[in-house]
Amino acid sequence: MDLTSESTTAAVIESFAETADPRLREILQELVPHLHDFVRKVRLTLPEWEAAIEFLTAVGQRCDANRQEFILLSDVLGISMLVETINGQEAGTESTVLGPFHVVESPQRENGDTIDLLGGNEPCVITGRVLGIDGAPLPGGTVDVWQCSADGFYDVQQPDVQPLGNGRGLFHTDAEGRFHFRTVVPSHYPIPTDGPVGQLLLATGRHPFRPAHIHFIADAPGHRSLTTHIFVAGSPYLDSDAVFAVKQSLVAEFAEVDDAEQARRYGVSSPFRAASVDIVLEADRVG
Repeated sequence: MDLTSESTTAAVIESFAETADPRLREILQELVPHLHDFVRKVRLTLPEWEAAIEFLTAVGQRCDANRQEFILLSDVLGISMLVETINGQEAGTESTVLGPFHVVESPQRENGDTIDLLGGNEPCVITGRVLGIDGAPLPGGTVDVWQCSADGFYDVQQPDVQPLGNGRGLFHTDAEGRFHFRTVVPSHYPIPTDGPVGQLLLATGRHPFRPAHIHFIADAPGHRSLTTHIFVAGSPYLDSDAVFAVKQSLVAEFAEVDDAEQARRYGVSSPFRAASVDIVLEADRVG
C-alpha cells in the first residue's frame, strides 16, 4: 500500500497497537500525530530534518556524568517547568525544576555544617522546616541541597577550583522538622552556553541567565518528595529566568543580620546574611 502524508500517521499509530504497557502505548499513540502534524504544518524540509537530527545528536554527545544537556534543552523549552507544574502538589510548597546540575550525590552533613568549602567572604545561614499540610513538623526527613558559588559556578563546572561537594549537602530534619546550614549567597549565573543548547539560545536571541537560587529536594516518611528552590529577592533575572522556573512564593529575603550573639550561635562572623524556608509536603497519594 502506498502511504500518503496523511495515511502514514494512521499506520504509525496502528503499529503501536500491540504495545503491552498501556501507558507506553498511550504516550506513543498520542505523540505520533502531534509530531506528524508539526511536520506537515511547517512543511519541514530535508535539510531542516537533517539539522534537527544533528542537533539532537550533539545534545546527546554533550551529556556526561557531570552534565545533562537534554535536561538543559527541556529547561529552555519550558518542558521541565510544565512537567513540574502538572505533577506538582495541589497544596503546600510549589515545585520547580531539577536543573542539569543535580548530577552527583550530595555529601551527608550535620545540621549547622557549612556547604561552603571555599570560605566565602560573606557568610549566610539558611534555616528551615519540613512540615505537613497541617503544619505538623516532619522529623526524620531529608533535605538535599545544592547551589552555585558566590561567583556563579557549580562544583562540577570548576573541578580545578572547587572541591567536589562544594555547595552541596544532605541534611536530616530534627524532632521539630528543622534543618539549618551555613553557606554563601549564590549568584545569578548563565546556564552552560558552550554546547548545542547555548547555540540555540544564541540563534534565537535569548539570554542564558538564571536568577540566584538554592535548590532543595525534600523527603519525609509518608509524604511526596518535592523538588523546589528558594530564589534570592532582588536578584537580576527574576522576571526573565532562562528556564521559566521562578514562582513568587519561592522568592525569599536574604536579610543582613548584624547580631554578634546570633552569629556566635550559628558559628559565623557578624554581619551575615540569613534566609528561612518552610517546605510543606503533601501526604502520599493513595491509589
